[in-house]
Amino acid sequence: MKSLSGKVALVAGGTRGAGRGIAMELGAAGATVYITGRTTRNETSEYGRPETIEETAELVNELGGIGIPVQVDHLIHEQVQALVERIEKEHGRLDVLVNDIWGGEYLAEWNTPIWEHSLEKGFRMLRLAIDTHIVTNHYALPLLIKNKDGLVIEVTDGTEEYNHSRYRLSLFYDLAKSSVIRMAKALAQELSPYECTAVSLTPGWMRSEIMLEEFGVTEENWKDGAKTDPHFIISETPRYIGRAVTAIALDPEKHKLNGQSLSSGQLAKMYNFYDVDGSQPDCMRYLVEVQEAGKSANAEGYR
Repeated sequence: MKSLSGKVALVAGGTRGAGRGIAMELGAAGATVYITGRTTRNETSEYGRPETIEETAELVNELGGIGIPVQVDHLIHEQVQALVERIEKEHGRLDVLVNDIWGGEYLAEWNTPIWEHSLEKGFRMLRLAIDTHIVTNHYALPLLIKNKDGLVIEVTDGTEEYNHSRYRLSLFYDLAKSSVIRMAKALAQELSPYECTAVSLTPGWMRSEIMLEEFGVTEENWKDGAKTDPHFIISETPRYIGRAVTAIALDPEKHKLNGQSLSSGQLAKMYNFYDVDGSQPDCMRYLVEVQEAGKSANAEGYR
């Protein structure tokens, strides 16, 4: 596989979690990566989290890429438009667009029916999860389609097959994650005449900064999280989905995936890549065959 040297990527929502892992892996493949988010070293978003876009950019640089942090609120049209104009001015192209904007963990009221769920929080979640992606696509895609082989990744939670038959913890969360999958299918149709590709992509049980905190562990001792939930043994790092994105970006025949709903574990088998510990966790299959089947936690054959 050739490297991504000379390619330009935009990871929208790259402050932490999957976005950070994706930016890092694109950088490791040699790409120039614009990283957007609301939290900088000088300003914190409503999230109240310590991670910053500058930190992500530095990690990209350390891995051999070029990381460019840009503070953007993707609900503000003028900021997104200015971002894309800057990318065009500085590089004249956009090869990979990753829509990972989310910001809804602290807004969701899990397993709460709509008549009890906060409407304010619910609608804010939908705006952050859906409107941001639409705004970004509106302004960024005219630049991406100027060159063939462009790639759009819509990051979500769960595959189309998995989400179709399951209630995803609240009506608002369910709508947010399923809408992104449908968005990728629509984009696939609109991008196809330009020989560009759009897919939706889900990580498995991802050890984001927030998840590690929730389980009271660090990346170094993450396996201790199984004391809280034994099924945590199937979890993966944010760089695993990053390697999935990079594998698609490097594939000269990526258009065969156009419109598909994919998972990090599925793509690991397809492209033969591994998580940072050398394993290949296949969380989506594990959820169905082990956890939801009521079996004891056992990752043998699933990572």
